[in-house]
Amino acid sequence: MAAMSRREFFTKTAADTAMAGLLAAAGGTILKANPLGLPIGSQTYPHRQMIKDGDFAGLLKTLKDIGVERIEHWAREIGMTQMFVATLGAGSNPTMDEVKRAADEYNAIAAVAARVGIQQGLHNEGFELSSVDGRRTYDILMELLDPKLVMFQFQMSTISYGFAADEYFTKYPGRFISMHVQDVDLNAASVGLGRGRGSQTSVGRGSIDWIKTFKAAKIGGVKNYFVEQNMELTKASVAALKAMNVT
Repeated sequence: MAAMSRREFFTKTAADTAMAGLLAAAGGTILKANPLGLPIGSQTYPHRQMIKDGDFAGLLKTLKDIGVERIEHWAREIGMTQMFVATLGAGSNPTMDEVKRAADEYNAIAAVAARVGIQQGLHNEGFELSSVDGRRTYDILMELLDPKLVMFQFQMSTISYGFAADEYFTKYPGRFISMHVQDVDLNAASVGLGRGRGSQTSVGRGSIDWIKTFKAAKIGGVKNYFVEQNMELTKASVAALKAMNVT
């Protein structure tokens, strides 16, 4: 397997490593260790092959098992001001207690991030699309996560599960900072969207009302958006976005 350069390592793992550092700082009792009476820390760069192999979680467990309580992160040093979590990952059929526990843990992480000037944001995938006690988990998290600490990043393709961005931006003004852009043709056969409806396509070729979405995004507080599609669809979506006129 090809070696990973330090620059590639920074690019691929800065956010993940920073998050792990924040997790280590936010959770549990910190052990006091000799010779300085401080927690033992580890730099992750020497273990970059495990990260490249996709076993970042395994690396953290190994370090924890041998007594490492902190890892060195550099998110602030490279100028990161936003850090998004794809999902809180508490499963697709959570209990209310599990939702509350996930929210409490993330609030603690976000508080640590805020102290070093990094805004935490939550994406909506998997767990966030589930329901508990007859309500959408996503809506419950809106109530449980501290609005001073946690913003949201909306995944446009979740319209295939009934999550309409314009409705959320309007219902929760100021809670969103970002969005991932895809379009979905809800009338097409389901392809690559799990149990959701429709098939992903480029902006303007699907079922999303983009003018309505972008107008609502101003209410939601969206500050940036990113096309998240393969290169063919990205080219078409970017062209459509450049030609769009939202007043």
